[in-house]
Amino acid sequence: MSDLKPVPPMGAARVLKPSRRSRVAPFIAMDVMSAAARREREGAHVIHMEVGEPGAPVPMAARDAAMAALAAGRIGYTEALGRPALRARIARHYGETYGVDLDPARVVVTTGSSAGFLLSFLALFDAGARVAIAAPGYPAYRNILDALGIDTVSIETRAETRHVVTAEMIEAAHARQKLDGVLLMSPANPSGTMISPQALAAICETCDRLGIAFISDEIYHGLTYVEPAETALKFSRTAVVVNSFSKYFCMTGWRIGWLVLPDELVRPVERLQQSLAISVPLLSQVAAEAVFESRPELEAIKQSYARNRDVLLNALPGMNLGSFHPVDGAFYVYLDIGHLTNDSSDFCQRMLMEAGVAATPGLDFDRERGSRTMRLSFAGSEVDVVEAVSRLRNWLV
Repeated sequence: MSDLKPVPPMGAARVLKPSRRSRVAPFIAMDVMSAAARREREGAHVIHMEVGEPGAPVPMAARDAAMAALAAGRIGYTEALGRPALRARIARHYGETYGVDLDPARVVVTTGSSAGFLLSFLALFDAGARVAIAAPGYPAYRNILDALGIDTVSIETRAETRHVVTAEMIEAAHARQKLDGVLLMSPANPSGTMISPQALAAICETCDRLGIAFISDEIYHGLTYVEPAETALKFSRTAVVVNSFSKYFCMTGWRIGWLVLPDELVRPVERLQQSLAISVPLLSQVAAEAVFESRPELEAIKQSYARNRDVLLNALPGMNLGSFHPVDGAFYVYLDIGHLTNDSSDFCQRMLMEAGVAATPGLDFDRERGSRTMRLSFAGSEVDVVEAVSRLRNWLV
């Protein structure tokens, strides 16, 4: 007779209980995108301003390189740290763009910036560590830190100071209770504001002096409209830089990014990458190396964002939708809509259903004050942005 026991009926099966670490907050922008997709399946025409995704396709040079690699045959693993040619090209980018001489050995290719955060958090912090982030800020920071058992410390910023975290704010937070790390983004999501080179230098000096690990999220570098952004590598040997091919390079779906690490973190991150991902997909790495040679096309795409920015910055003040601060970079406008609602989630849901415009409620970026704010992305086509303005103007009447 067989020793196998019969499978119990479905009703008698044990109910699996999700882990505590899985109870992270939802990424609301992605939930809004799903709701907008449902509206489209129902036949509605939706203007997508909820997700920070370039509307333009990846440049042809990247596509051609990926297709050539695919036609050549075998698509296999690469070294865990990434293809040497791509790491060298990323290092060369820092010399061309910032005047920074970077050893390619410090570059790690990752599965988007998301994997870069995961790898850097695991390499730098143990459970119970305290890491400061800006509020408002990118929601996945807190969610990844929460899942890893790392405590997040919110540094609240204000519209009056353009939502910028300063070295003094970091030092004050550290004095209240010791910080193990600080993670900041410039240009920032959702605010679109930038940390000046002088302020970034002061932040790097403060973190180095106090023994705080500094992670600089530079994913929106290249997408600035007044002054170019500066890299933390200019001011600190120990700073960890996270970047991606998703935004300026229009490669969101290719899921490829990179880290620049101090020497002592390269091997720990390599060990983690070996087990968590083995390697980043070869086709994405080949395309990413080629996309660096598409600067004219990429700059033309950036100019389309600049025109979209002008459309919104000119139209919004007369629409009574909300107040906002100037947008230095990225492709977002962060609006204070407190005169219209204290429930930004409900407001954005009604805007989607009634006006056909999808936007992200501020609760995604600021759990304490986000019920009065909303983010609009202008990464889509100029036609869509103009149509969104028309729809919102009519809806708000």
